[in-house]
Amino acid sequence: MPNRNTERLADELKQIDHSLEIEIWPDIKNPDTVEFAVVWYHPQNELLKFPNLKAISSYGAGVDHILSDSGLPAQVPFARIVAPTLVEEMNEYVLTAILNHKRRFTDFKLQQSNRLWKPYSKRNGINVGIMGLGQLGSALAQYLLNFGFIVKGWSQSKKLIKNVACYDKQSLDDFLIDLDYLVCLLPLTNETEHILNTDLFKRCHNKPYLINVARGKHLNESDLIAALNFGQISGVCLDVFVEEPLPANHPFWQDERILITPHVAAVTDVSEAAQQIVENYRRMRQSQPLINEVNREKGY
Repeated sequence: MPNRNTERLADELKQIDHSLEIEIWPDIKNPDTVEFAVVWYHPQNELLKFPNLKAISSYGAGVDHILSDSGLPAQVPFARIVAPTLVEEMNEYVLTAILNHKRRFTDFKLQQSNRLWKPYSKRNGINVGIMGLGQLGSALAQYLLNFGFIVKGWSQSKKLIKNVACYDKQSLDDFLIDLDYLVCLLPLTNETEHILNTDLFKRCHNKPYLINVARGKHLNESDLIAALNFGQISGVCLDVFVEEPLPANHPFWQDERILITPHVAAVTDVSEAAQQIVENYRRMRQSQPLINEVNREKGY
């Protein structure tokens, strides 16, 4: 699991259940005995080495790394991590990104570097649209209502959330038309890859500020630059990228209209993840459905 402390996770799992036999990849002594795997951006086809695998857990909320594995065993169920800490951190991050833009902190930081004293009034927009109304997106919608924002939500099928105007796949134009802020929290599927593209940006009549905290592949990067140049969006905050870490020669680094953070919006809490992993391991042993199990056809 790249950029993840696997030894700490193993320790947390053992504290919950001392009977667990845990091995850390790639040091697997006997692949035939492995029944449960915890993965995070694992090598393609690696799961084929475990013929008796019965269940898989992602080590985060995302599962695109599992779904994109051509060697994913056909009948093996898999689950994602859904934890209170992930919800809290995502809420804080998106609110911070909105307020940073609304109160022009990035503009003032640029002025500071030039020793320029030039007051600006705050931006007045309060219409926020969230693409993706799963557990993180729905929680964010309700959270932003508490701060006086008018919140709209869009998803493949229409949801019902109190005080949130919800739209489905056929109503994208109605969803986009008056947004001041556009947040992407969609799962990454074949249908949503590159959904943030020229066609979508042209439909945004109000030049919204874009915040992508889902996956880098949701965004067509060249289309983003064009949208910024044509004034179709007013700026962007990106926490996720097609290639991570973002290469040093990537043009995004030099663009003052783009705020970059290194995939930190919501980081999996090891203790919370361990609790869910152990619970799903026990469910696997008892032939029960996994908690937060993913629907393969939907991709989430």
